Amino acid sequence: MTTVGAAPKQAPPATAVDDAIADLERKRTWTDRQIAAAGIRAIDVPFVTVGGGMGSFAMVDYLRIAGVPPSDIRVLTILDQPWQNYEYLATASQIPRWERLRSDSSSCPDNIWGFPGYAVREAARAKSPSEFLAPLWNVLTEPILCDYFTPRSGDLFQAMRREADRILYWDSVVTGQVKMTHQREGGGYFSLLMPRQGPDRYLAYRSRYVHFAVGYPGLRYLDDLQEYRSATGDHHRVVNAYEPHEHVYDELRRRGGTVMVRGAGIVASRVLDRLITDRDRSGTDLRIIHLVRTYVSGSHGPSIFMRRRGGHGWAYQGFNWPKSTWGGVAKSRLSRLEGQRRAAYLRVMGGTTTPYRARWQRQLRRGRAEGFYKVYAGEVETVRPGPVGTIVTCVKSTGGRPPIELPANFVIDATGLEADISENPVLADLLRHLGASRNLLGRLDVDRTFELRGCRSEPGRAYASGAATLGGYLAGVDTFLGLQIAALEICDDLARVGFCRHIGVVRSTGQWIRWMRDQAP
Repeated sequence: MTTVGAAPKQAPPATAVDDAIADLERKRTWTDRQIAAAGIRAIDVPFVTVGGGMGSFAMVDYLRIAGVPPSDIRVLTILDQPWQNYEYLATASQIPRWERLRSDSSSCPDNIWGFPGYAVREAARAKSPSEFLAPLWNVLTEPILCDYFTPRSGDLFQAMRREADRILYWDSVVTGQVKMTHQREGGGYFSLLMPRQGPDRYLAYRSRYVHFAVGYPGLRYLDDLQEYRSATGDHHRVVNAYEPHEHVYDELRRRGGTVMVRGAGIVASRVLDRLITDRDRSGTDLRIIHLVRTYVSGSHGPSIFMRRRGGHGWAYQGFNWPKSTWGGVAKSRLSRLEGQRRAAYLRVMGGTTTPYRARWQRQLRRGRAEGFYKVYAGEVETVRPGPVGTIVTCVKSTGGRPPIELPANFVIDATGLEADISENPVLADLLRHLGASRNLLGRLDVDRTFELRGCRSEPGRAYASGAATLGGYLAGVDTFLGLQIAALEICDDLARVGFCRHIGVVRSTGQWIRWMRDQAP
């Protein structure tokens, strides 16, 4: 890695630099001379990944296994660890380190081979015969005799730290805020970074290849709840499940009351689990209103071969997507579809689901029988303040009947994360200036190798993976295994142009042995 265009002895005033940046932002292509004239130091590195989360980690892991040294990779990120944002969201949505995730035993962000999986590793740490047998029996009999085995989130993060240390991931990390990425005249890209530390206000990373894995742009609030929060300023009683809201559980444990949970996905089920567990332990009079847009009363789907279980308002599915989307018939079929046919197929396979878990099924059955848990379905008309300490949700009724008014002390929005890519400034700039476009689902349009269409700057290439690419040729792009599949496709494409080695049978076997021995690639 080399540094070109050393910083001047006396840096330009901040206002002059900002003016130069604003001028650069309007240009699709930047030249080396323009960067130097703006007083920005340019740093050469062959490969840059923007984001620094799980997607960037998977990408770096594959590149290191493919023989790329840490000095040829830079991870531009505001995160201290690649799992930091994921852990924050998981903890807020009631999956702390000792609780289990939705992914299966072989979905291992720290192990591209998937073996040994988390069930085997959990058995290896067992202190008794029953603890040893339980996870192994689980994976051998799932999902017929047992629910799917899922790892504890803390085990996942510890395993990722081990892998990050093994591949020298930290040597490639540069912390700071990425402002934008533009094409470089002569090929390749400039990624403009505001570093967290150091004398430079901006740094320009000049690379041949660039990869974007920035995750979800932010939290998504339902329109009616957003309007309520904007009108009343009430961020205490109306909360999103992905933001810290421990005060809701604390107050309900002390005083009891009514809470409304909106949504029917995995996060809603985790929130209900927490609420009912707290109710049982505290003994308070806690009542739960569960509001869903569509009430699922039984198995449903377009055909007998594409049906999922359902009941009592829920649609059940073990994972975010059918398992065949990662390596079976659904993946194969999706890879051959184009345009509206592919978008339609994704919509059929997608949708809001949650796994069928015996524990909280028992909780909900008891809640329905005892009357403290009630499910309502319908479209919300308005949300307004009620008597002191309450929020009233008006739900549209059918048959010309008046709306149902549902008062509650708290409302927890568990409907999901923001999906509009324009909410992220880096992705919005890609759409405006780098040549990126949207696919039929409104996300970034990528080809089968996850290269961004319309963004090539020969001999350089720009790639993207993760949630921002949903709508392409892989369904579960925002899952652990989906991020690894994307990284493998990108790595294979980079091997074809000579940047790294191809991970064939011999190399893969040798690298797995090194992984087992905790040796660097």
